[in-house]
Amino acid sequence: MNPALDVITYGEAMAMFVAAETGPLAGVSQFTKRVAGADLNVAIGLARLGFKVGWMSRVGNDSFGQFVRDTLSREGVNQQRVTTDERYPTGFQLKSKSDDGSDPAIEYFRKGSAASHLSPDDYAPFYVLAARHLHLTGVAPAISASSRELAFLLAREMRAAGKTISFDPNLRPTLWPSRAAMVEGLNALAELADWVLPGIGEGEILTGYTKPEDIARFYLERGARGVIIKLGAHGAYYRTADDAGVVAAQPVAKVVDTVGAGDGFAVGVVSALLEGRPLPQAVARGNRIGALAIQVIGDSEGLPTRAELDLLEQADGGAAEAGFDARRLTDPV
Repeated sequence: MNPALDVITYGEAMAMFVAAETGPLAGVSQFTKRVAGADLNVAIGLARLGFKVGWMSRVGNDSFGQFVRDTLSREGVNQQRVTTDERYPTGFQLKSKSDDGSDPAIEYFRKGSAASHLSPDDYAPFYVLAARHLHLTGVAPAISASSRELAFLLAREMRAAGKTISFDPNLRPTLWPSRAAMVEGLNALAELADWVLPGIGEGEILTGYTKPEDIARFYLERGARGVIIKLGAHGAYYRTADDAGVVAAQPVAKVVDTVGAGDGFAVGVVSALLEGRPLPQAVARGNRIGALAIQVIGDSEGLPTRAELDLLEQADGGAAEAGFDARRLTDPV
């Protein structure tokens, strides 16, 4: 049956074992099992906010694959186009515990995984084109050449159908043949997107520019409708053809786990834009959900439900009023 979806995304989900104690992974004896995957985090976050989300992938016929499927069911993410691959396994990773706000160490065991064999053969027009929006990350295109072909196919088909596309570069240099190949491939994908969401460091690598306004102009000149650049503790910079500004970051008392912050930011921005909210409000929500994500252990555990988000936005007067400090720039150039 053809589902009525708001958002479609695709990629690789892995079982993730998070250390229960700090220190080198080699010395850790106890772990907690969770799921990980940039695009899956966004799918889960949007589903919690009430959107109908479809996620495409391949998992192995193993306990990790079943764990991923059980998570999708629990979170209400449509898995109609998740294939069980009888030949290849589901990948997994180990993640250290950090108690000082620094990035945790992560070791991946994903080479030759079921998801790395994603290809244009996994494209189902009846499923994909039923959605009104496509969210892409730079991770899935990096895991294999065939998965990269699928990313471009999805973007071109959705663009031709008049649907909207958001793109978070999510750099994974070790998965690409070279840095040059990564820059070329991700910028080519960005040219097919409406909304491009790089971090400031990612933008520098991909464009060669160091200032957010220059990075934004680079993508606007290549067809993006809007560019939102994550500035960490300094908030986020946004720019369109006729507006630009900076939205202040949400204060965080203690950073617990930095992984997943960018995915939470994407959840906030994409959800608000799909609701028809102005870009500054969307960026404010992105900052808010990104801040929530880094205050708990786990990649998606801090993403709020719709009821939780509504309470937070109402508590400070709403994102359109006192919930953010947006400084518009009259001359973004």
